[in-house]
Amino acid sequence: MEDMVFALIPIVAITGFFGWMITLTLTRAQSARLKAQAAAPDTRDSEEVLAAVEELRREVAELAERVDFTERLLSKVRGAEQLKP
Repeated sequence: MEDMVFALIPIVAITGFFGWMITLTLTRAQSARLKAQAAAPDTRDSEEVLAAVEELRREVAELAERVDFTERLLSKVRGAEQLKP
């Protein structure tokens, strides 16, 4: 009976070691998968951001046109005032 216990010790130790290594590997893989999911942006959020950026670009272009128009009007008014003497 004692011989069987001594024979089981290395078997249990090796099995425990490999079980621990498998658990460690699976834990690391799951951790890496969770980090990758957290790091990857949600495509829906990025599409919303891109749409907002495009809207802002359109508004800035419109404002630039208004500023150009206003500058032209002011230059005409100033030019007319200088010619009145």
